[in-house]
Amino acid sequence: MTCPNCGSFERFVNEAALDRFEAFESSPPAALDWEELDRREKLLVAERTVRTDKTLDDFDVSSGEPAGDGPTAKQSGAPAESDADGSGA
Repeated sequence: MTCPNCGSFERFVNEAALDRFEAFESSPPAALDWEELDRREKLLVAERTVRTDKTLDDFDVSSGEPAGDGPTAKQSGAPAESDADGSGA
């Protein structure tokens, strides 16, 4: 969304997803290696558990990149983010 006053572009998060994210931050879920995720991945998990019927059991932490690039939150049965539009690219 672009601010009508200053023209800057910002991404906004659903308030319920932000509340869930903050709850997970204050009390990390035992079902997921929360501390291994980066902020974007944490927000993705929080958003999906709020806005869909997904639960923490639908996610696992695994390395999707070569060693050293860090962990990723993978959603079971979901296409990779780059393929989410169905283009196959």
